[in-house]
Amino acid sequence: MGIQRRGESWRARFRHPDTGRECQKSFVRRADAQRWLREQQTKLDRGTWLDPKSARTTVGEWCATWLDGYGTRRASTVRQAEVHLVRIVAAFGTMPLAAVRPSHVKGWTAQLRAEGLSDSYVYALHARLAQVFSDAVHDGLVARSPCSRRTSPGAGKQRAYVATTEQVWALHDAMPDHLRPAILLGAFVGLRLAETCGLRVSDVDFMRGIVHPAVQYPAVPLKSETSRTAVPIPADLAAELSAHVATWRAETLLTDLYGHQLAPWTLERAVRAARAKVPGLPAGFRYHDLRHYLASLLIASGADVKVVQARLRHASAKTTLDCYGHLFGDPDDSTRAAIAEVLAARAGTVRASDPR
Repeated sequence: MGIQRRGESWRARFRHPDTGRECQKSFVRRADAQRWLREQQTKLDRGTWLDPKSARTTVGEWCATWLDGYGTRRASTVRQAEVHLVRIVAAFGTMPLAAVRPSHVKGWTAQLRAEGLSDSYVYALHARLAQVFSDAVHDGLVARSPCSRRTSPGAGKQRAYVATTEQVWALHDAMPDHLRPAILLGAFVGLRLAETCGLRVSDVDFMRGIVHPAVQYPAVPLKSETSRTAVPIPADLAAELSAHVATWRAETLLTDLYGHQLAPWTLERAVRAARAKVPGLPAGFRYHDLRHYLASLLIASGADVKVVQARLRHASAKTTLDCYGHLFGDPDDSTRAAIAEVLAARAGTVRASDPR
């Protein structure tokens, strides 16, 4: 760091110790140049110094750069990020990264909610913005992110609709014959929509009664090891699936009427048509809601949270409890009973020791 006299002005300059980049600025007064150098040194010591050129990078420019690096992920993941970035760039695209404040983020999420977006989607958009800014901090473009727990809008809690057993069988019977096994795979195996459409005949051990989820539609490997957890099924279900395979011979367990692999949107459309014939099923009932039925069935049978977690292939028990904690009995009654038992025992002891 140093100061040089240049004509009628003073030039302060220093070289970044890590990058070797030289930065300089001219001042009319020497005292101002010295003050600026001290400020730069303080920022370097604190790790908050930013390259002036990088600080002018806009949110839109950084989002384009960020997406290029993000493109190594699976296509569906990248597409979801692209959809999120459209809204982010629309709101902040022309602003320099360093100019975005927490108040801007709060105002943005409030506006999204006012537009009628669901709490979960607003939460996902905020999480994406936080991810983008976190990487900008890591790249040294900004000193800190404007996103935090204080700006997070909250994910919102939605209690899943749990169909009755009668409704599940009514939905099964209302489906076309070649799609009925899809209801069995959702309600009794817990497969997700894309997993059901991607399930190959080779992924099912019909003799031992085990389903090995490995890919999702069309043939993309599942994201996590947990998702690939084998699921045991009863012999009756294995026999019914085997009979279906014998009738509709194909590489995948589910096909359309022409023997082609069944697409997720085709299955979801068939579920929508069938649910209209089932009394009591809400208009928003989806194929994924069959997993909720399986969870309720297991909980009602006495399965603990770890068993339910394993069968639904959740990454953590927290996810299971967040979704289905309200189904695990009535905690009020159980705690009342436990306390009442202690009080009753105490009252019996006191009566026994009373000489009267």
